[in-house]
Amino acid sequence: MVNEFNANDIFEMAIKIEQNGVIFYRNAAKQVEDEKHKEFLLELALMEDDHAVTFTNMQKELKNDETFSTTFDPDDENILYLKALADTRVFFEKEQPDNTFKSILSTAIQTEKDSIAFYLGMKELVSANLGKAKIDDIIKEEMSHIKLLAGKLLEEN
Repeated sequence: MVNEFNANDIFEMAIKIEQNGVIFYRNAAKQVEDEKHKEFLLELALMEDDHAVTFTNMQKELKNDETFSTTFDPDDENILYLKALADTRVFFEKEQPDNTFKSILSTAIQTEKDSIAFYLGMKELVSANLGKAKIDDIIKEEMSHIKLLAGKLLEEN
């Protein structure tokens, strides 16, 4: 069976990835001692919360054809496939780096890059009429985080 996904499927994964980002940043904030670093990480957690809300709202705005599945999938294998892809250590069980701020930032940058690679790959499995262009909106949100994290890492060097 050929798996074809729609934008709704991808938004489901994007929301879960953001929720796990919140957990990562909150846990990281508990590991650092410097108050400025702690505040920055907690701000990132709030940004991830905001991204989850943004993605939820974007998901609600999808047209019917962007949520329609063209694949005969009575056992919901598409969702199971997506979950298996997303339930990797990179996305849902982010390995906690050591408690240095630089290490936390480096891990966060790599995780954001990995999530972009994930979305780019998933974009190829969504046809244009099922909301392929909407995946670019998710990618842009993730790219903004990389820019922010990289800027902060440069400040620390």
